Amino acid sequence: MGHWLVTLYGPFFNLTAWENVLTSASDWAIIFSLIIIECLLSVDNAVVLAAQTQSLPTLRQQEKALIYGLWGSYVMHFLMIGLGTYLIKVWWVKVVGAGYLLYLCGHFFYQRHQAGGKKASGSNKLWLAVVQIVFMDAIFSVDSVLAALAISNKPIIVLIGGLIGILVMRGVAEIILKVMHRIPELEPMAYWLIAIIAVKLFLAIPQINIEIPASWFVVILFIAVGITLVIHFVRARQHAGS
Repeated sequence: MGHWLVTLYGPFFNLTAWENVLTSASDWAIIFSLIIIECLLSVDNAVVLAAQTQSLPTLRQQEKALIYGLWGSYVMHFLMIGLGTYLIKVWWVKVVGAGYLLYLCGHFFYQRHQAGGKKASGSNKLWLAVVQIVFMDAIFSVDSVLAALAISNKPIIVLIGGLIGILVMRGVAEIILKVMHRIPELEPMAYWLIAIIAVKLFLAIPQINIEIPASWFVVILFIAVGITLVIHFVRARQHAGS
């Protein structure tokens, strides 16, 4: 067991390896490309994060959930990189993730219908949101870690690129969250997108092997946001005129 852990995670504690990476211009070029890939692969993750934290009652709790989730995601990403060579075999992780996303979507619309869209309260809900964020990061990390390892076999490069990428995507999720406060119609739209993400995740399992490009999802995202903004401004005009 100890030898297995040293094999998987030993390179992260090699100071010489860190020095070589941090002083190499070519390695930093690869890190930059990995950050771009992490961002492209994590657009759907940012939507899920913003939607999950939106269920918390205050903006302060929502921002806390993103910060705590960030540190949990760092730990999870570190573990995922070490296990990267085995991740390709655990296809059922995507099935679990897809099922969980569909549950989130169904639960949101059920609560919205039953309780008029009331948000949960209490500090325990904050930590539940943090756990959900870390869990979903583990699911989404499978694709990004495997893609990163395909570009570089140096785990330190993959780690740095992934951690900076996660930080950038947290910033994107926070922007989405603030926009949701101004335009409430974006929240149900986000959950419809989550349903699409669940289908995308399920289709990617080896038994089906239909990979929907990240660029397609970005296009769907922009179209959905555009339609939602039109609906919002039409309603706002109707409300102002009444």
